[in-house]
Amino acid sequence: MGYVDVRLRPAAEAGGEVSSAAVASPDDRLGEALQELRQAAEAELLELLANVSPGFFETIVLDLLHAMGYGTSRSDLQRVGGAGDGGIDGVISLDRLGLEKVYVQAKRWQASVGRPELQAFYGALAGHKARKGVFIAISSYTAQALEFARSVEGMVLIDGQRLASLMIDHEVGVSARVLKIPKIDSDYFDEEGT
Repeated sequence: MGYVDVRLRPAAEAGGEVSSAAVASPDDRLGEALQELRQAAEAELLELLANVSPGFFETIVLDLLHAMGYGTSRSDLQRVGGAGDGGIDGVISLDRLGLEKVYVQAKRWQASVGRPELQAFYGALAGHKARKGVFIAISSYTAQALEFARSVEGMVLIDGQRLASLMIDHEVGVSARVLKIPKIDSDYFDEEGT
């Protein structure tokens, strides 16, 4: 027995509600799918970052900062983290002579970063007579930590969510594929314009 010419009525005719996917345009559904894929990639990145060694995490952070345009070459970014690093994990020379530098602290902590850690980093910056510092963590920051960072000059905080997003945007540890989406060129079919 075959099923020939079977037609289903749309949900609206059948008395049910129409799902948002049924009325969403293909572009809207594609946008939603891309957002879902991005969120999944961000979550996977955070899980991977939580499991790498501290030294490798510091290298990843420096690779990201270089991909974002900091330093004139990759050699302008140095990893100095390790025992006795004085609260500094990396140094970025913003110019070829190394006159302007950004200092980096990278933490793989699962717990939120608090004000004491930022104060210690700020002290390390002062010890190096530095005016710019980036504190990157895979977790979040407490309200007190955020308030402290706002109260001082030259300190930027990057939490895990933003870190993963930046890694995707700059394709650090992530590859992207290009999708060809057909779109009709209405100008081509405009006979009066030719």
